[in-house]
Amino acid sequence: MSRYVMNAIGITLGLSFMWSFLVALFAVPSIIYIAHLKNMLDTPNVRTVHESLTPRLGGVAVFAGFMSALTIFADLTNGVQQLLAGCIVLFFVGLKDDLVSISVTKKFVGQLLATGIVMVMADVRITSFQGILGIHELPIGISYAFTFLVIVGITNAINLIDGLDGLAGTIVSIIVTTLGYFFYRYGGPDFGNYVYVSVCVLGGILGFLRYNFHRATIFMGDTGSLVCGFIVSILTIQFIEMGAQLGQPFGSSAPSVAVGILFVPLFDTLRVFLIRMMAGRSPFSPDKNHVHHRIIAMGFQQISTVMLLGLLNLVVILFVINFAELGNTILIVVLTAFSVLLSVFLGVYRSRTTQQRVAS
Repeated sequence: MSRYVMNAIGITLGLSFMWSFLVALFAVPSIIYIAHLKNMLDTPNVRTVHESLTPRLGGVAVFAGFMSALTIFADLTNGVQQLLAGCIVLFFVGLKDDLVSISVTKKFVGQLLATGIVMVMADVRITSFQGILGIHELPIGISYAFTFLVIVGITNAINLIDGLDGLAGTIVSIIVTTLGYFFYRYGGPDFGNYVYVSVCVLGGILGFLRYNFHRATIFMGDTGSLVCGFIVSILTIQFIEMGAQLGQPFGSSAPSVAVGILFVPLFDTLRVFLIRMMAGRSPFSPDKNHVHHRIIAMGFQQISTVMLLGLLNLVVILFVINFAELGNTILIVVLTAFSVLLSVFLGVYRSRTTQQRVAS
């Protein structure tokens, strides 16, 4: 690619980012004003960390910035158009949940519809395990089923980690920046336009984060977390497929590298689901067992907890990128072992804290 083309792409990406950022930045104050005027506020409860009535419609600003920038500046081929359609579906599902609350079943139906749009109409799916457990090319039925689980799983992982001021926005920003860099470097004509998806969502989130860090004056809400989670899931699938089809940037190690890039939300979700099921409860029953709850219980403040989890995700990303040549099996074993050790540490610390409280 010539320097002229690279410069032109760089300028367009810069404009995309600034458009998305500024739309979100200037939309949030109006959303906060209307939410207070109409009493559309999130009430604190035993599971939440915040202590005051706060609007939870920040996702509207993120979506507005992302959608407008992407449709103006990006090439909507290679599945991006269908990605936008899925985002619109989840936007309205999340918006209804933020305003009046809806059941888990209705959320699932919305996710099923959004996932079906990108899988069936754009054929965005994981086609190979790339050697994991000795499995390579997947039969088409298994490919669709596994892709559905990946999209729904990642979407809900991002949704579940949205429990502290600035946490979901920070983690999503780190993930999309990492994935966007590799789409820019190696995407080519088949995957290169996904860098615009990354840049546009990054701009929207950063504009929103101006008002979302502790003490937040607005929350992302399901409107934002469902849309962001869905976008992250599609970017992850295309990143893995880029490795399978183009051999770039990590070849057959792309699946394990993708797991490392999404480490914090995946670790948190799997951990709380296992804890709930081991206790005989539904994996979707709410509690205060998330990793950010455990870190706060150690005495950390909200901002330091967000920074700590962001740093943890960055460290894992750097590890999987620098040791990608070890292959999928070794990387997944290392990530699993690290997850177990981290989970044990959080559990042991919780037990000690409980004992100290009882003793006092």
